[in-house]
Amino acid sequence: MTGFIPGRFQGAVAIVTGGGSGIGAAVASRLGAEGAAAIIVADLDPSGARGVAERVANGTAALLDVTDPDAVNACFDGVAAEHGGLDLVVNTAGLDDPAAAEEMSRAMREGEPADVLRGLSDDRWRRIMAVNLDGTFHVLRAAARIMVPARRGTIVTVGSSSAFAATPGLAHYVAAKAGAHALAQSAAKELARFGVRLNVVAPGPVDTPMAGRKPAELRAQIRATAAGYATAEQIADNILYLASPGSSNVVGQILLSSGGRPAG
Repeated sequence: MTGFIPGRFQGAVAIVTGGGSGIGAAVASRLGAEGAAAIIVADLDPSGARGVAERVANGTAALLDVTDPDAVNACFDGVAAEHGGLDLVVNTAGLDDPAAAEEMSRAMREGEPADVLRGLSDDRWRRIMAVNLDGTFHVLRAAARIMVPARRGTIVTVGSSSAFAATPGLAHYVAAKAGAHALAQSAAKELARFGVRLNVVAPGPVDTPMAGRKPAELRAQIRATAAGYATAEQIADNILYLASPGSSNVVGQILLSSGGRPAG
């Protein structure tokens, strides 16, 4: 287990959104191994959440759609009421666009430039924004409402290196993640005055179930680069550093974790 520090999160109460798979599952597992007293594995996929919670020490599954502000508020308030507070929130909930990936893959096979924007529907745009940007806002706001009165707490949210690279064919995803970065940086400056720390990890390609659904051509292209795919555990290392007392003087930062890929 890379970066493992026994007892680092001893007694902590944590919520991990998107915890049913990928990066969120890796984070939840590490929090349990490092002493967290309660880990709420929150995910839109109930079976995924249950499966991770059953494997994690002190894990509890929660069904959560981050696009629903009332559901987010109820989940967070319920956890705080049951456990007497909330120490840590890790927001890994996110969504890509399989249709855009298919178009990019088709263009690659045929030696053409990707032509996604013209066919991008309002529904696809709105869905990506609803999860990646609106969802981040809902999570940050719910966490702040609990942590600010307590004058303590730590939040880490997951962005994307795509926001820096402005990847062609992914304008909607890029816009949502760039917005989430800016949202977090502004919120971090506000929350710091109340003793609440907020930072962002922006991964490059990560070997998760979401990545596994991409077309073979795109996966092969990523694997052919020097950096290839990161593991979910590598990104969890970054997240847990920012979540830990070891980063107590780090506020409002975006940690680019892309294996050396150019940021632009």
